[in-house]
Amino acid sequence: MSATEPDSTAPGPRGGATVRRSLVEQEIYSHATRLFAERGFAGTKFQDIADAVGLTRPALYHYVSSKDDLLARLIAEIIEDSAATIDAITRRTDFDSSTKLREIVASLARRQGDHAVRFRLIIRSEADLPDPVAAVYAESRRAVLRSLATAIERGVADGSFRAVDARVAALGILGMVNWVSWWFNPDGNDSLDAICTQFADTALAGLLDPSGGRAIEGPHDAIKAIRSNLDRLEKTLRS
Repeated sequence: MSATEPDSTAPGPRGGATVRRSLVEQEIYSHATRLFAERGFAGTKFQDIADAVGLTRPALYHYVSSKDDLLARLIAEIIEDSAATIDAITRRTDFDSSTKLREIVASLARRQGDHAVRFRLIIRSEADLPDPVAAVYAESRRAVLRSLATAIERGVADGSFRAVDARVAALGILGMVNWVSWWFNPDGNDSLDAICTQFADTALAGLLDPSGGRAIEGPHDAIKAIRSNLDRLEKTLRS
């Protein structure tokens, strides 16, 4: 269905209008992402987006007010949603610390894989972002970092994770996950489900307390903890 065709399958006038608007907005986002990636934010005209979607320029203004507005929405939909999702996971009382970390890392990796082009676009356009958009982007990134660091801090506090600098650990995890959008190919042989699981396993293995949160009691426990650390190190070196 093109942006100019009516939605004959809509359940009713008001419901149809809502569905149609959502479909057109997603089409606008998709074409804008592609054009921004191909031509850059500065090199893409508002008319280019209207032409790609099949709308007149005045009709496009019905959905977005400007290129800046469109870019802000593209960023908000991805980055702010990520921050909200991670914050919700962090607040869950039915998850222990290890489960929270796994869910957060898997969620971050999946979003990078599902929206790879948009994440690459945001990173490439970072220096050219209008000030209001750059402010939203920066705050959303800080919110993601805060939520992840909080989850790690709580894991350290309850004995699930080793004593680490939570912020540094969070930055390391984000650095690992943020590369997914650059190398993941949805048409390739890699499974996004498998990638999410492996990243979650890797992040958790780097933080787990070898003693399982117990105080080390005596030389046998100490040797066991050292062996566990050595095993993890050998696996890392072999990978």
